[in-house]
Amino acid sequence: MGESCGKAHEMGYTTAMQQKRKQERILGVVGVGLDRDDGHRRITTGDGFVMVGGSRETHERMQEFAVRVEEGAKKRGKAIPELSVPEAREIVERLR
Repeated sequence: MGESCGKAHEMGYTTAMQQKRKQERILGVVGVGLDRDDGHRRITTGDGFVMVGGSRETHERMQEFAVRVEEGAKKRGKAIPELSVPEAREIVERLR
C-alpha cells in the first residue's frame, strides 16, 4: 500500500489522505466548561472563538486562553480562522 502511494505521488497524483490534509483548516477555538454548579449560563464569543459553560473560574480561564490564542494569531498578522493547522498548533503548544 505504501509503495503504490509513493508511485502515485511521483506521477503527480495525490492520495485521498493528502487531499484531506490540504483541506484541514482552523475554523475557531471552542471551549466547553462542564463544572457549572451556580446556575449561571456563561457564553462568550469573539472573532474565531466560542466559550460556553463552566464555573466562573473555568470560564475565565477559557476566556484567557482564547484571548492568548487570538494574540498569537495577531502577532502573525492573522485572525484565528486564517491560521493554518500547524500555526494554530504551534501557538497552543506555546501556551501550555
